[in-house]
Amino acid sequence: MPRPTPFRIGAIEALGAPALAMGVTFLAFGAAVAEAGLPLGWALLCSAAVYGMAGQLVLLGLATGAGAGVLPAVAAATAANARFLPMSVAIAPLLGPRRPGWKRLLATPFIAITPWAPAMRRLPGLPEHERLPWFLGFALASWTAGLAATAAGHWLAPSLPVALRAALLFTNPLYFALLLAADLGRPGVRSAVICGALAAPLALWLGPAWGLLGAGLVGGTIAFLWQRR
Repeated sequence: MPRPTPFRIGAIEALGAPALAMGVTFLAFGAAVAEAGLPLGWALLCSAAVYGMAGQLVLLGLATGAGAGVLPAVAAATAANARFLPMSVAIAPLLGPRRPGWKRLLATPFIAITPWAPAMRRLPGLPEHERLPWFLGFALASWTAGLAATAAGHWLAPSLPVALRAALLFTNPLYFALLLAADLGRPGVRSAVICGALAAPLALWLGPAWGLLGAGLVGGTIAFLWQRR
């Protein structure tokens, strides 16, 4: 029996705990969109194009608020998803040979927590020519699961209490936290987790607009300098 392709292996590995954790979060988002009175098409377009729950929630809030314009919505969603830039920089060297480098651009739309975190663990152990196909398989399966969950949440909205939806939104961050906990023995991970936890109170002091960004910048910088030392 022939060995499955790297693309198929990545897709199979995604359709487990990763897709479940992300799907539950997108289920809650779809229900929130329905409760706000927005159509299913809006929910699917937002999930497909933004593909980052923080940015999606910002857009949802602006879409349902008074006086929200297009430019403020785009700027707010961009700021909320600014974390994808350092994530892209970190994973780019792992996606295979630099030439032809344009092929790695195919991975750009799918840089999100759910595919990124497992990829950072999995890619170094794969041959270079298998890394990009594996990532695309994993990412496309996760992305598809997110869209399906968004549609299901929009349909099931009347059956999901508000408190339950709020709790479900934290499933994917909790999954990511468990991945970090499992990697505490790896170089750099322990310092990042400790410094991030210690910097978390800054988020409350700086307020909702800049809290997470400021705390992440301070905690991440200290962790980087600690690791260098």
